[in-house]
Amino acid sequence: MKAAIFNRTATGPSLIIEDVPRPQLTPGHVILRVLACGVCRTDLHIFEGDLPPLRNDHILGHQVVGEIVEGAPPELLGTRVGVSWVGGTDGSCPFCKRGEENLCDNITFTGYTVNGGYAEYVSARADFVHPLPSILDNAQVADAAHVAPLLCAGMIGFRSLRVAGTQPGERVGLFGFGASASLVIAVLRHWNCEVYVSTRGQSHREQAAQMGAAWVGTENDRPPVALDRAVTFAPSGDVVVSALASLRKGGIVAINAIHLDRIPQFDYDKLLWGERQIRSVANMTRADARDFLAIAAEIGIRPRVRTFPLDRAADALQAVKHETAEGPVVILP
Repeated sequence: MKAAIFNRTATGPSLIIEDVPRPQLTPGHVILRVLACGVCRTDLHIFEGDLPPLRNDHILGHQVVGEIVEGAPPELLGTRVGVSWVGGTDGSCPFCKRGEENLCDNITFTGYTVNGGYAEYVSARADFVHPLPSILDNAQVADAAHVAPLLCAGMIGFRSLRVAGTQPGERVGLFGFGASASLVIAVLRHWNCEVYVSTRGQSHREQAAQMGAAWVGTENDRPPVALDRAVTFAPSGDVVVSALASLRKGGIVAINAIHLDRIPQFDYDKLLWGERQIRSVANMTRADARDFLAIAAEIGIRPRVRTFPLDRAADALQAVKHETAEGPVVILP
């Protein structure tokens, strides 16, 4: 099969298109023919070394829409499913036993600890593939591109709203407006929330306004009202402080980032006192996945995407890095 192989050498990272053996079926797994794989900023963090490289010669990608071709009963062969960042847990650690599988001590990450979806085929644990609601499971391959971003950008954004304690009708700030924020704004509007967006980039501000934000400003502007909740999407500690400064007493900031540069010193008395909270968002659970996909199907979330063929996977990563795409980036094998 054809795959984009990630490698780090003394001269830097690379993605090389190679022919490699198709994954072999192992117990408890299924083999999927990849129809589309979204490109996540986490892929970029792995590629650039912000996350420590765990292995060389492996395959990135964890927003996979695929068709089951091996490992399932005959009646399920050909079924379309999704694969996300969390590719498996041990089910026995204290976190799993408490229903916090996203914090598992022995978690498996698709496209990081195991091979991912920048390829024509991928192996996935059968109990960690996500059934797609029928309205999302369209027979046209092209539509898989619009589902792929839901499988991480959408799911982790949805979990961020939960971590922030978001309730219908509240005032919610989104700090940054990339792929994840552009998906969760639809959920917030469905919940009748007022959405306030601070982000760099004129095109992102225009997109936020078109999608129903009550107010849009630059990364240096403060929302005109005190926010009940805020979610930060940029890997910047400065943005976290800006979000914190916009909260009412008792409000919560959820940090939607797997990597953060640093959080600068700030004034506790002015910004955190008053039972304000800062919470990190770590991965997502299968319950998050199920609930978000149900909402996405109900309200018809269909992101505008920019697609790249597999042999231009490196260009797809650069589009994410430089934010040159209006909406999520997706690779089509």
